[in-house]
Amino acid sequence: MDFWEKVTGADMTKELKALEARAKKLPADYQAAWEKIKANLWPHSNFTGRNLMPILDGVLGLLEETAADGQSIQEVLGDDIKGFCSALMGEEGAKSFRDKWRKQLNNNIAKKIGK
Repeated sequence: MDFWEKVTGADMTKELKALEARAKKLPADYQAAWEKIKANLWPHSNFTGRNLMPILDGVLGLLEETAADGQSIQEVLGDDIKGFCSALMGEEGAKSFRDKWRKQLNNNIAKKIGK
């Protein structure tokens, strides 16, 4: 990846298109679960989202393997997709970039008012 691709995000665009092309080959219920997983993981991304690319690739690999084995999406993920995503991120309630910025802003304000 060259500097320009990193700055513009072209590398991520290519990677996301490749992931989406793979996801379109999944059965309909797996595709719906994939959309829910992405929606639940993106709030945990860093500013660029690059930290999620290996996680998304791994999840899609899991979905591809289990679909090929003929398992239902319920057998693989259960009913708690949000809990599955939290477990992927390492802990319940993993911090997003918004949470980190909110904490930093609160600390700066506390310093300014003398607490």
